[in-house]
This record gives sequence, C-alpha cells and structure tokens, in this order.
Amino acid sequence: MSESKLNLEEYQNPFVFKTDWKTAFEDAEFVKIFSSDILENYIINKRWYGGKASTLKYIEVVEHFKITSKKNTYYGVLLEVNFKEAFYQHYFMPISFMAADELDTSTIIAPVKMNGLEGFLVDALHQEDFRKLLFDRILIGKDKESSKVKFHRGEKLEEAAYESSRFMGVEQSNTSIIFNNKLVLKIFRRIYISTNPDYEISRFLTERMDFKSSPAYYGSISVGLIEGNITLGLMQELVPNQGDAWQFMLDECDRIFSNLAIRKIKTAKLPEIELFKRLKINEVPHEIIDWAGLSIFLRIHTLATRTAEMHIALGGDIHDTAFTPTTYNGDYTVWLKNRLTYQFQNRLNILENNLHKLDGLALELANQFLDNKKEIRKVFLDFDWTKMKSERIRIHGDYHLGQVLVNGEDFYLLDFEGEPESTIRDRKVKQPPLKDVAGMFRSFHYAIYATIFNNKDKYPYSQEELFQAGEVLFNYFVGVFLQTYTEVAQAGNLNIGYKKEIDFLLKYCILEKAVYELGYELNSRPRWAVIPLSGIASIMHFNN
Repeated sequence: MSESKLNLEEYQNPFVFKTDWKTAFEDAEFVKIFSSDILENYIINKRWYGGKASTLKYIEVVEHFKITSKKNTYYGVLLEVNFKEAFYQHYFMPISFMAADELDTSTIIAPVKMNGLEGFLVDALHQEDFRKLLFDRILIGKDKESSKVKFHRGEKLEEAAYESSRFMGVEQSNTSIIFNNKLVLKIFRRIYISTNPDYEISRFLTERMDFKSSPAYYGSISVGLIEGNITLGLMQELVPNQGDAWQFMLDECDRIFSNLAIRKIKTAKLPEIELFKRLKINEVPHEIIDWAGLSIFLRIHTLATRTAEMHIALGGDIHDTAFTPTTYNGDYTVWLKNRLTYQFQNRLNILENNLHKLDGLALELANQFLDNKKEIRKVFLDFDWTKMKSERIRIHGDYHLGQVLVNGEDFYLLDFEGEPESTIRDRKVKQPPLKDVAGMFRSFHYAIYATIFNNKDKYPYSQEELFQAGEVLFNYFVGVFLQTYTEVAQAGNLNIGYKKEIDFLLKYCILEKAVYELGYELNSRPRWAVIPLSGIASIMHFNN
C-alpha cells in the first residue's frame, strides 16, 4: 500500500540478526533484542496496551508457537510485561516478517535484516494470508503443527470456506476481524493464564443453553501451558444491529428532555416515586407517559426480559459446576468485604486528593460523602450471608448499555469478559445476578446525566431542574425494569430472593458500582464525578 511505502524513510537503520526468520525464536540473541529494544518502543503506543499509567521495567517472551501457511511463517508470541510498581501483565502478539518488496501494511513493528535478508517485523493480523490461516484452522478444528495451540470449531458453525476478512471498527483493548461479512473473530491482546470468561460464557450460552440473545459461539483459539489454558481468540456470529444501547439511550434521553419545553412541563410538578418501586407499564402515571413517551418503557421492558433470560440461562445448568447456582457462605462474604473495603478506601483517598478539582453540586456531594464515610463503609460490612435465601450464579460482570446491541425492537447482549479492574479469578466468582441489574441501573443514570451535561444550553431549564427531572425519570426506568425482570426471573425459577432481599442486594450493588465509578471519574473527568456522587447520595438517602 502506498502509505507504507511513503513512511519507509523512517526505517533506515534495521536491527541486524544472524538467524533466519524460520528459526528466529530459537535464537537467544534475537529474542533478547526483540523483547527489549524492539518491543519496548512499539508496545507502549498501542491502543490495546493497558500499562500506560505504570512504568515499564522489562518485557519477556514467555512462550511462542509457529504457524505456517503455504508461503509464510508466523509466530504467536506470549509476552510478560513487568512494571516497576511490582506487578505484571500478559499480552499476545502474532508476528510476521515481510521482505521490503512484499510490504503491504503500515503496521510496522521494526525494520530488520534476517541473515542478510532485509525486511520488516509486522503485526501478522494485518496480513490477509495470516487471517485466512486462522479462519481455515478454526474450520478444520485443529492445528497440524503445534500441540500447544488448539483451534476449536463450534457446533453451530456452518461456514464452508474463507471468502474475505476486514477489521471491525477501531482497535480497542482487543482486535476484532470480520470474516465473510458473517463472523467476528476477537483476538484477545491482553491475556490471562486461565480460560477467558467471554469464551467460557459465550460457548456455554450457545452450546449448552441455546440462548438466542447473544452472538452465537462459532469457534476459538487457545494455547495450553503447564500453568493452564490461555484463550487467544473467540469467533462469534456477526449480529445485525443499529449500534449500541448507550447511543440509543442518549438519543432517547435527549428527546425526553427536549419534550420538557415542548410540553411546557414544570419539573417540580412531575409525580415522583421512591427508588425500587416496581411498576407495570400501565401503572406509570399518564404525566410521565405524556412526557417520556410509551416507547422507551416498552424498550426497557424488553431489555429487562432479555437480562432475566440471560441470568436464567447462566444459572440453569445442573451438570457443569462452573455454572450451577450456589448459596451464600462465609468464604464469599470474606472475599466480598475484603474487596469492597479495599476499593472504598482507595476511592476515599482519590477523592480527598482531588477535592480541589470539584465545585458546586459535585463539591457539596463530595463533602457529604466524606462526612458519611462511616455509614457507607457500614453498608459494605453489613452483608450477612446467613440472611440470604437467594442464590449466586455466574454473571455478565460488566453489564451496561455499551455491552448491548440494538437489533430493531430487540437487543443482543455481549462481551462477557468481566470487570476490567478485577482479576481473572474474581471475574469467575459466582455473584448475585442483581449485580448485573445494578450495573444497568447505573448505566441508565449515566445516560440521563450525560444528556444533561452534553446539551446544557439546549434545554431552557436550570441545571437543578434538569437534575430533578432526571432523578424522577431514573426512578421510573428502574421501576419498570425491576417489575419486568423480577417477573421473568421468578417465572424461570431463578432464585433472586423476595422483595426485602432484592432491595437490599440492589442497594448494596448500586453503591458498590457508584463507588467504583467515582475513582474513574475523579482520575479522568472530574466534572462528571457528580454522577456517581449523586447516585451514592440517592441510594444512601442523604437528601431525605
């Protein structure tokens, strides 16, 4: 491609190696220079690299495997990135060598001379030959060359041959490739010495439970080490969609807030309900329907139904111990309290260090939070497992509007990788399904406040009036979702407890989510700290 030819001036001084490319990773000198001089410069600029806030100490190649097509040799390389802050992360990089006259990508890792042959190390995913190779191996369902690498073909995969491949959207923490305009192969860049929850849950929902509201599992790539299996890739159905539910909800909230002026609504006169009051759609007051419209409540009803169906499926297997429901016990409670008191202390420290960045309502709510810190901590410590009658199951773990695709009047639920800050072990702990529900409620809250922040000059109301209307709207969203979710879950024999226990768990989980969000907002956009702070205030009834 011409773009790469133009930039070759930058790569005049190649790294020189005596080895051939076909034996490169058996050569100690190559591995040493590759993991230090070459990779340290390359990796820190990649979008998928998660160590930008830390100081890189050194990179080590911990494992590699060879995979060859008719014309090229590729390596899958597993890296351990060590940081001065005394922790490490693992990454996966597929790598190729291309002679200068074959170069067809601008994603160059470094110029090299391999045993006299000049060329470039490049990210192999940017070569169609490599993408086709991965696709063909998944179709066959095995690897001819390496016992370490396992290609798995899913039961539902009907594709017969490779036709085309392209990248999907902008590269984020993973790289997604669309095959034949029907399938998506997600390559995990950050990897864990354990099966990835996204692979585990996706395959379980498709092959064990035949769940239709998430992309079907079609195949995977993993590598087996002595320490455990590492998931490198997950192939799923490419589902038709009109974008994610976050953008959908932002558009809906903008329409609803614009309606305030169109319908000349006085925010103080809107009928209020308490948080967690369950409502059937026909019980929503006509003033709220006149303002927000019926369609948004119908969509929330559908989303709540799909969420409950996901949990029924995740808790519906009596054979696979990874997915059988379980009760609460002392071990879980110790794990939960340790985790949350640590997180709470961390957020308190961040808040105290960033108080000077806040003003107005955010500062007022922050001081309220600090004044009531003992009361908030007490909520986390008051978890009494002996009173819990409901069950814990595997959950989504990072459930919000951005993890949901809009498909006409319906929704697809996706990305079961879990909470990014959590360890891989913590992500697999069985938790109350209401934790996912709480995550969605926090996402509703965010969409409402983001709409107010992003359009503050558009609506002819004071910020205080908009916040007041937003809280009213939020409580109705929650009420309709909760009524539907509870009905569907209980009809599907999902044990979520009775009203008192449901309300306790929701309060607990919403508080946990809002405290978690507070750290993110204070570090990246302090102006938005008001969103989790107001969520904490309303759940703790500071305002009452």
